[in-house]
Amino acid sequence: MHKELFRFNLPVFLSNNNQVTVYTYAFVIAVGCLIAAIYTRKSAKKELKIELPNSFFYMIFSAGFVGGKVLFFLEKPLFYYANPKLILSHFASGYVFYGSFIFCILAIAWYLKKKKIPVLPMLDILAITTLIIHGIGRLGCFFAGCCYGKPTDYVFGVVFPLSNKVAVHPTQLYEATILFLIMIFLLYIKKHKQFNGQIFILYLSLYAISRTVIELFRGDKRGYLIDGLLSHSQGIALVLIIISVYFYYKLFKNKLTVK
Repeated sequence: MHKELFRFNLPVFLSNNNQVTVYTYAFVIAVGCLIAAIYTRKSAKKELKIELPNSFFYMIFSAGFVGGKVLFFLEKPLFYYANPKLILSHFASGYVFYGSFIFCILAIAWYLKKKKIPVLPMLDILAITTLIIHGIGRLGCFFAGCCYGKPTDYVFGVVFPLSNKVAVHPTQLYEATILFLIMIFLLYIKKHKQFNGQIFILYLSLYAISRTVIELFRGDKRGYLIDGLLSHSQGIALVLIIISVYFYYKLFKNKLTVK
């Protein structure tokens, strides 16, 4: 894998160790965040007539970072309780998407309520934002060699540094493809949106379904709610599917009632 994108040297007067390495994963994430921020800012201005400050994006980034780490450690709470020193050594690597997602949603809901910005229309915009970052981020996972799948004999199997020289399913690319397809579908639906919140709820359910399936192919060490049967991500996905179905029905029914 191409974990390192490139290296360059700093002037000697800036640092004794003047070589800097730019990692592909970090670069890809940065590009994804930039594209997502541009989309979010332009969409909010066009659709809601509001200017989002930089602090809004800093808040989302911070919430996503903290949430991703919290759920990462909670996947193996007893392990990290017994080995607290490993928390610091693993602090720079290892994130769980659903942890980032949940913390971001809580932070966004608080911010929108505080600023009196319509919540559901903004969540519709942020559904696409999330798909941009997540889809591009999974490409970064592929280059980093993490989040890989189970062994496979198929021609598209890939050998990663941590897969013990065994070809495995490139689940990062599977998921990235699904995320971009969901994004294209939701952008089409957005042109014919029937009620506020529809895009966000469809995103929740579609991604939850796809994540449940993707987990069946994951081969890296995963945390389980039911050992070998139901992973943490699958458990969260099932809850989100139920929640999204309930709110879709509720909002659609309200729309019919208003008419």
